[in-house]
Amino acid sequence: MPPTAPAFTPYTAVHETHAGVVFLVGDRAYKMKKPENFGFLDYSTRERRLAACHREVELNRRLAPDVYVGVFDVSDAEGRAVDHLVAMRRMPDARRLSTLVRDGSDVGAQLRRVARVLAAFHADANRGDEISAHGAACALRGRWSDSFAQVRAFPQDVLEGRTEEIERLALRFIDGRHALFSSRIDQGRVVDGHGDLLADDVFCLDDGPRILDCLEFDDALRFVDGLDDAAFLAMDLERLGAAEAANSFLDRYADFAGDPAPTALYHHYIAYRAFVRAKVACLRAQQGGQGAAEEARLLADLCLRRLRGNAVRLVVVGGTPATGKSTLAGQMADRLGMVRLSSDRVRKERAGVDPMQSAAAAHGEGLYSAENTDTVYRDLLDRARRLLAMGESVVLDASFADTRHRRGARGLAEEARADLAEIRCTAPDEEIDRRLDRRAHEASVSDADARIARRMEAAFAEWPEAVVVDTSRQDPAAPEDVLPGAPKGDTRRRRVTIRPSAEETEIF
Repeated sequence: MPPTAPAFTPYTAVHETHAGVVFLVGDRAYKMKKPENFGFLDYSTRERRLAACHREVELNRRLAPDVYVGVFDVSDAEGRAVDHLVAMRRMPDARRLSTLVRDGSDVGAQLRRVARVLAAFHADANRGDEISAHGAACALRGRWSDSFAQVRAFPQDVLEGRTEEIERLALRFIDGRHALFSSRIDQGRVVDGHGDLLADDVFCLDDGPRILDCLEFDDALRFVDGLDDAAFLAMDLERLGAAEAANSFLDRYADFAGDPAPTALYHHYIAYRAFVRAKVACLRAQQGGQGAAEEARLLADLCLRRLRGNAVRLVVVGGTPATGKSTLAGQMADRLGMVRLSSDRVRKERAGVDPMQSAAAAHGEGLYSAENTDTVYRDLLDRARRLLAMGESVVLDASFADTRHRRGARGLAEEARADLAEIRCTAPDEEIDRRLDRRAHEASVSDADARIARRMEAAFAEWPEAVVVDTSRQDPAAPEDVLPGAPKGDTRRRRVTIRPSAEETEIF
């Protein structure tokens, strides 16, 4: 029989959430679950609440064994158990992570410790086929769809129309990234994690962090990718106004976990967690919670920022020789965290030729025959296809003089659910001649000379869909300005980005 909590002990404070009430009594905290059934959470009977209390203690002792004391009964005057409480060692509010962030404290060192603890927890966490299944694309899609349905079931639209765009962007990302989510399963990244990692529930003590209040009411919602688990806290830090700390925390977590995930996955998981919290805020708003509706909208806006600005992209940068396309493509890769694929390099790689070795031939002959050129473009798109499926944004550096090759890129973008941008680089003839003359005296991956450039220009098909960039301008546009909707300056986690080499950057 569990110990019984004192019947009339005065408490010093009480805190209420949509699902429970916490009483603070001296050096203890007692948590009672509300007799509610929200569909995704059912505490409607005493038996369910008792089971949930025991499960909460069991699961949370994984990360904070010295905090969770046990389960207490709440008894009536006759000594009969009428409800139950989780008893915990009370944590100091002043050391709560959310308090430190709101006070403007430097939490870098504390977040590093949290990241290390969380990565170690995930390394030892339970895995298996049942758990891994919840990391598949269809499972994540199902969780998003369940949340959309739950939000739409509320009597009023608290999010004021934001749900439709969130749904479109989120499901589009998932539908094009099945290979990415499968690879995460193969790497053992899906674990029995925390599931509800909020700054309010992290306490930064001198002897290390205490991470409390994991999700206990539905095991499936705790079976997540480790990066998804960590992204919950990153989202909450951003919600509190600490976006830089949020990004730094996720970077540290990935370092400790040895996880080279693409940037797009970071942002998708943060967006997902923001929408989960927006859903909870909608629920509190329906219960009459003060400020809950505004909080729900702010969280939905956070979700949209992540989904809009960090979509997987396919950027086609074309033009005739010496118009600066390789330089612009390289700058995009370097500054926007994209993978650059060059037709010149693919062409010579396929032929077994060193990229800097000349393979010059007349226009349309040798390595530059129409048949070989078509093969190079197919290879280029195949490589891009694999990268896009893994969540990497790609910039294609090739002439794209032929409308057939452009159609191939457009079809790939549609297939991969990637945002497409088409850019044509140009420059005045005299500037092109100057660049080609200089290139003739230096090693270059390109074999084109002025005669070939003129013939390519004459045969270049009209390209009305492309944004035209004159690379001869004194003040050329920055890559992120050329690309509509590109994230400004976010190049974190660029582990596979191919940067332009020196001989390519100097021809701009």
